[in-house]
Amino acid sequence: MPKVTDEHRANRRREILHAARRCVGRQGFHKTTMADVISESGLSAGAVYGYFKSKDEIVAAIADEVLSSIDELFQGILATKEPLSPAAALRATLDHILQIATRPDGDLTRVAIQAWAEALHNDAIMTTASTKYRMLRSHFATVARRAQADGTVDPAADPEEIAQVLFGMIPGFILQRLLLGDVTPAGYSAGLAALLRPIPADSGPAI
Repeated sequence: MPKVTDEHRANRRREILHAARRCVGRQGFHKTTMADVISESGLSAGAVYGYFKSKDEIVAAIADEVLSSIDELFQGILATKEPLSPAAALRATLDHILQIATRPDGDLTRVAIQAWAEALHNDAIMTTASTKYRMLRSHFATVARRAQADGTVDPAADPEEIAQVLFGMIPGFILQRLLLGDVTPAGYSAGLAALLRPIPADSGPAI
């Protein structure tokens, strides 16, 4: 019997996840069934269940894939020695999210929103999501510390609190994009930069 290589298993797993993303993108998380994923993938039930025992496992895997790709993005962002502002880091993150949202195999941000909601009462998804979210939030804390060292952010501020705000802006962007359709990474990060920009001393009294 031919030996199944790691590459083959990785490709087959990817096929199943792509099929699941297309199903969830079309009909939502709750209406999507394992039978739908099996049919969409073109594989046998045994083949699909050999990789994922339930729909919850598939959603957790999709969430892990998306969040891991953002983590890889940050590894590149933080590797540079150039000055790095919170607004620039947010812009890079949102540009990446937009790429994810426009992939031909389905808008993963739709899956992400549904996974966030499902995590509230699903321990498997909650475990995957919370671990990755803490890791990503820690990246924003690193950005804040670098900005403090560069003199562009108040050195007395708490980097962890800054990270909480920056991280919280990501689901806000995704929700507005899906529900309203009028937000862009450029405009969103420009709004943040404007909020952080000091008011000139001669601009008159604050209202």
